[in-house]
Amino acid sequence: MGAAPTVSIVIPAKDEADYLPECLDSVGALEGTQPAETFVVDGDSDDRTAEIARAHDDVRLIEGPGESIGGGRALGAEHADGDWLAFVDADTVLEPSYLTEMLSFVRENDLDAATSRCHMDGVRPKLMQATINRVFPHLRRPILPGFNFFVDADVYDAAGGFPEVPNEDTAFSRHLGREFDTAYHPDVLVETSGRRIHRYGLTGTLLHYVYLDVGRLRAEYR
Repeated sequence: MGAAPTVSIVIPAKDEADYLPECLDSVGALEGTQPAETFVVDGDSDDRTAEIARAHDDVRLIEGPGESIGGGRALGAEHADGDWLAFVDADTVLEPSYLTEMLSFVRENDLDAATSRCHMDGVRPKLMQATINRVFPHLRRPILPGFNFFVDADVYDAAGGFPEVPNEDTAFSRHLGREFDTAYHPDVLVETSGRRIHRYGLTGTLLHYVYLDVGRLRAEYR
């Protein structure tokens, strides 16, 4: 067996000072396979996001215009040299086994991109968590949520990367699924914030995503 592939972790962040430290701590605590590089793409934050990233010697800070989270992911990918790209949101915490498990999963199943099941904090986000963990994996073209999007770097380039459309992670997932093999790791390997539901409630959050998905469909990403 050849050498283990390298992984670049890309974390888009705009005004994420409250969440970024725990995310970066989880990256630093990864067991086994270590990332080749970790990028924080700061989207013109007004808080200490950039300062927090600079305080980590093993993190490269990229400063961007902050126009969209998809644009932040794309900017990070432009600088990445890894064989695989792991897009992780700033309010997401990785299990220590995350990289080792994801690399084993994609290699054993000959996948081009993958995600894993997740856990969301609090009681109110449980319906969204159940949708991600139990519905998305069984779609003909699974939706890989942007907070944990693990993709072969060459495949990412061939597919054109995250498009500048609403619900860009859904759009990119659906686009990838037309030509490439994608799937869900069956274990919970990340914990992500349910802050949108805490702030806007379940109904408000669902309406928000419906609105975004209408925009995605109008952009002809189906």
